[in-house]
Amino acid sequence: MIPRPPRSSKPTAAEASAWADVLVRRRLLHAAVLTPTGQWLIQDHPDGPVRVLEGPADLVALAATIQHHTRTMRPENR
Repeated sequence: MIPRPPRSSKPTAAEASAWADVLVRRRLLHAAVLTPTGQWLIQDHPDGPVRVLEGPADLVALAATIQHHTRTMRPENR
């Protein structure tokens, strides 16, 4: 796998919102809600705890972590 170059800019609220939508639609998160303060409330499972992410960068980092975990758990990658 070719390593990706570091980001040249901070993630935007729009990018974080798009990732949140994908994670919820694909059922990788139960819920992701943007608050008026710019924080994100996320929940992995319906009965799980609600976690607070400080902003768009944290949500995009979470999406990257979930994506990495999902890709490394595929049978062809083991």
